[in-house]
Amino acid sequence: MILIIKCSCIAGVSLSYKNLNIMTLYQTTFDIFNRNYMGSAAMAVIGQSCLGGAAAMYVLSNGTSIPQMIQLAIIVLACIFVNTSILAQMKHKVVFNLLILSSILSVLFILVNTIFL
Repeated sequence: MILIIKCSCIAGVSLSYKNLNIMTLYQTTFDIFNRNYMGSAAMAVIGQSCLGGAAAMYVLSNGTSIPQMIQLAIIVLACIFVNTSILAQMKHKVVFNLLILSSILSVLFILVNTIFL
């Protein structure tokens, strides 16, 4: 028995359990981002800047030693690359990939500095 659930969202994307994998999720999300680029880019700047600021706060809450400064530099550079790529009007796929990278790095550093340090 194969269970297929079809869901129609606002963006007109239909999802099913049968063919939902990482690349399908990536492509679907990129299509939505690409279709609504101006609004998505504005929200990306706000969202990743807030997430990067929270990550910087968690890093600095553990002190100001060399490892914390390296982590802080990585977070700041990742956020700067996203903002710069949007302002430089790079290809939408580059902006989207940098946004994903910045978000993953910020969440990773938040978790590392919350759990392990």
